[in-house]
Amino acid sequence: MTDQERIRDDRLRWHCRRALLELDIVLSRFWAEQAGRALSESDARSMEKLLALEDHPLWDLVCGRGEAQGMSEGDTRFLERLRML
Repeated sequence: MTDQERIRDDRLRWHCRRALLELDIVLSRFWAEQAGRALSESDARSMEKLLALEDHPLWDLVCGRGEAQGMSEGDTRFLERLRML
């Protein structure tokens, strides 16, 4: 993992700290699954888009109640990974 990847991933991990416990749990599981590996550029972009959402709309997407409008195919694949956690 390069320094840039580590810094980027640390920043994203910090932004994963949410007020909604359910999101905290899912996102913590995601990072545990990463096991110290760097996110791909595509996954990092997808996570940034998702983390820009407020907690409740993000939770609706993660649990499948909301529609992923305006998301790319890569964003949708990343969201599916989160849903499996």
